[in-house]
Amino acid sequence: MVADITLKSISKKFKNNTALANINLTVRDKEFFVIFGPAGAGKTTLLNVIAGLYLPEYGNLYLNGVYFNYVEPEDRNIAMVFEDYALYPHFTVFENIASPLKSPKYKESKAVIEKEVTRVARILKIDHLLERNISELSNGQRQRVGLGRALVRTPNVFLMDEPITHLDAKLRHQMRAELKEMQKNLDTTTIYVTHDYLEALSLGDEIAILNEGKIEQIGTPDDIYFYPHNEFVASSFGEPEINFFDALVTDDKQLSIFEEAKIQDIPDIVKNKLDTSARSIRVGIRPKDIKYSFVKENDYSVECSVYSFEPLGAKAVLTVEKNGNQIRLVVPSILQMDMDQHVYIELDINKAMFFGPEKINLFSKFLKDAKGEVIWQS
Repeated sequence: MVADITLKSISKKFKNNTALANINLTVRDKEFFVIFGPAGAGKTTLLNVIAGLYLPEYGNLYLNGVYFNYVEPEDRNIAMVFEDYALYPHFTVFENIASPLKSPKYKESKAVIEKEVTRVARILKIDHLLERNISELSNGQRQRVGLGRALVRTPNVFLMDEPITHLDAKLRHQMRAELKEMQKNLDTTTIYVTHDYLEALSLGDEIAILNEGKIEQIGTPDDIYFYPHNEFVASSFGEPEINFFDALVTDDKQLSIFEEAKIQDIPDIVKNKLDTSARSIRVGIRPKDIKYSFVKENDYSVECSVYSFEPLGAKAVLTVEKNGNQIRLVVPSILQMDMDQHVYIELDINKAMFFGPEKINLFSKFLKDAKGEVIWQS
């Protein structure tokens, strides 16, 4: 069944606190749509509005163009999976997955239940566990059972609220791949909530960035990572976090970031976007795009002191200090630098992002507003 979801100007308050403010988005049929944001951004509230558990104060919800605000949750054919499995501990895996089909709403025959439970269990690769008790399962297996229970009644829309957050890093990586494959096999519209940027980038066909109840940007993973709409989006994706520098723009539209370094020439596409009256700009550069050396190699190199050195296997995060500001780089861990050691850094300005007034990105390949419409294109 086709399942397009459209939210128009959705707002939700709890007493005097605004949880959602003017949310506009469209989730296309069979799309894996990710809602990303920090704790308290309004992600779960948005899922609950879609599921029918909360009624918005303002705005409209549509499923396939049909007004859906007052449709009861049980009549929406929407399945929801939470971080907490909420399984029946005294039931077997089969009985847990089958439980929705035995409810008064469905009352399926024994043959149908057997067929559907087996189908879903095979998709989730737990068909060999059907007779086991929940207490005998690992966390990853229990999560699959929770997914199976939601999937067994073939919902129009699948809502997932941080379903793998509590799993260990290795299992989360494995489950990300399996969730994406599962969604393709089921051919079901999926809306997935997470605060983990890796989950958002790896799972989402499109991503909506939610912050304090408002949408900051909607786009593909490439849109979000390479062309962030503002500093909040840029700093939310990537580890170590992106570096920001205050810079001065010269009369001939060149860039001065460090007083003792040679003035940087700005790419032409950025020069064309600069306001001639602007004298300051914010420059964002990811840690991987900053070079290091132990001697001053050219006039663009700047001397810094080592603030911290964090080995992470083959790579390490080097944090240096300059004029009271901390700057993060990614370097080989074999370097083993010491505190207060002097090093030189050089910014790769051709890989920089440029942010103007209100911390908005000055240029993007293409930029979408909260309604998903392209508002600027190079």
